[in-house]
Amino acid sequence: MAALGWLTPRRRSATARSVLAGEASAEAARKTSQDVSDQEQQFPVHGDDKAAAFFDLDNTVMQGAALFHFGRGLYKRKFFETRDLAKFAWQQAWFRLAGVEDPEHMQDARDSALSIVKGHRVSELMSIGEEIYDEYMAERIWPGTRALAQAHLDAGQKVWLVTAAPVEIATVIARRLGLTGALGTVAESVDGVYTGRLVGEPLHGPAKAEAVRALAVAEGLDLSRCAAYSDSHNDIPMLSLVGHPYAINPDAKLRKHARACEWRLRDYRTARKAAKVGLPAAAGVGAVAGGTAAAIALHRRRR
Repeated sequence: MAALGWLTPRRRSATARSVLAGEASAEAARKTSQDVSDQEQQFPVHGDDKAAAFFDLDNTVMQGAALFHFGRGLYKRKFFETRDLAKFAWQQAWFRLAGVEDPEHMQDARDSALSIVKGHRVSELMSIGEEIYDEYMAERIWPGTRALAQAHLDAGQKVWLVTAAPVEIATVIARRLGLTGALGTVAESVDGVYTGRLVGEPLHGPAKAEAVRALAVAEGLDLSRCAAYSDSHNDIPMLSLVGHPYAINPDAKLRKHARACEWRLRDYRTARKAAKVGLPAAAGVGAVAGGTAAAIALHRRRR
């Protein structure tokens, strides 16, 4: 899979870890999909098997960050103490207000996200994810974005989630929505048990674009005929990769960029929420950071 990176041109540079993370995510998504079973400009086109759609998850398909809701589920299951939940909530608020990645926070988030799964079985995370989806996520799906995804499915196209959340959680959500599969952060596992190491880096920013690029090569897709949807300026690399980019519930930076590039915009928030577009969504690294408290709580419980 590592040899696939040179087959399609890159519009912007990506680190070796971004490429590795993207290609690992694409490979994991294809393996998983084998196990799971308003359209401007005539798009999606019926019968176009060279086209597919890629949807960011947090605040694009679902209100809030997937790992935040996952953390709520873990708290309910006594994985959290109150002080951990407070830290968890503070991290989410910080990323919403700042809208930028702090290198130290990024490293802390990465280390903590790994500790949440180290020593646990993949099947355990999937099982918990199924329960938490029903409890906290199902009612938070944006109907408008869901309708867009369904339009692609009805046209015979494959539809993939693309998220910094663990690929196992993303896969649960994709399956529940009837989508093809999910590209997500890949944690290394041996014999079904997580090792505590990451394959590449979190699927964020340029890594998302690399995942989409690698999947397009493997699936024989023409990216100029594909669509991508996101709320965050962090996903501009992914949106720039396809011929049909959409800004969904966009943050201020993405809205400005989308208007300059004449990308299409959709906003499914209420008027009050949309007016607060200057507060960036807790996406990408924010979602990864949101799992920090969950990781700490799980680590303490295992001691």
